[in-house]
Amino acid sequence: MQYSCPSLSFFFSVAMKTPALLFATALSASAAQGACPSDLEMAALAARYVAREALPLPAAGLSLDDAACGREKLVRFLGQAYGPLAGYKAALTNPAVQRRFGAASPVRGVLFASMFLPDGVEVPAAYGARPMVEADLVVEVADPALARARTPGEARRHLGRLFPFIELADLLVDDPGRLTAAGIVLVNAGARLGVLGAPLPLPSEEALAAMTVRLFDGSGREIEAAPGTAILGHPLAAALWLARDLAASGVALRKGDLLSLGAYSRLQSPVPGGGFAVVYDGLPGNPRVSVRFR
Repeated sequence: MQYSCPSLSFFFSVAMKTPALLFATALSASAAQGACPSDLEMAALAARYVAREALPLPAAGLSLDDAACGREKLVRFLGQAYGPLAGYKAALTNPAVQRRFGAASPVRGVLFASMFLPDGVEVPAAYGARPMVEADLVVEVADPALARARTPGEARRHLGRLFPFIELADLLVDDPGRLTAAGIVLVNAGARLGVLGAPLPLPSEEALAAMTVRLFDGSGREIEAAPGTAILGHPLAAALWLARDLAASGVALRKGDLLSLGAYSRLQSPVPGGGFAVVYDGLPGNPRVSVRFR
């Protein structure tokens, strides 16, 4: 049976009638039965997502397959609030982070066009239920045949521009420290907002591997730095993983899709009056992107 997504007004009405405890109990029951979360459960999650309300933790027994099934329902609801789909994000692209969340591979989420903000923007520090900031990088799909590439070098031939990117993620749940990989999948990998820098031609494979991604706070103090290889050994390996993972699920990339490649820094908490900047040291012109918080 084809899934039919109820209207935006419907899922907001559902949220108002679904207390958080009841929602958590329902998700726990789905996990215990090894089932995809129901339309009603995901409608309630979507409404709280849009309202920036913290969610109870999904049950520990939720499988990755059932979480992915729930995510597909969630993003259908979210599309009614956020508009056209613009691309995808890779999360858990660092082996140490994968071990922390019990994941054997990265996971993905969906990005909507209205989630992307311009360089230097000022946003509320409380832009989400559990807002967290990280240095990232975005590439643009030039050729949907990306999924057939075998190496980062081959992947580069199917990609267009590169964008400096600060992800404004949202871990969404009451206790993010107890999230599992399945929980991250279910909440769309914490996608909320992101700040896009000015686009530039895609640098060489060697330059991307050799760059250093530096994260600065609002006062200009460097917080940390990571090599270009911190994401799956090469940033374009993340683009390749996304393309293959989507293809395995029957999803075809489109020319112009934006791919968020993963974290180059630890998660940082935004504070009013603060901000962050990311510099890609070693790329042509040492490009940068920044965000401020009120």
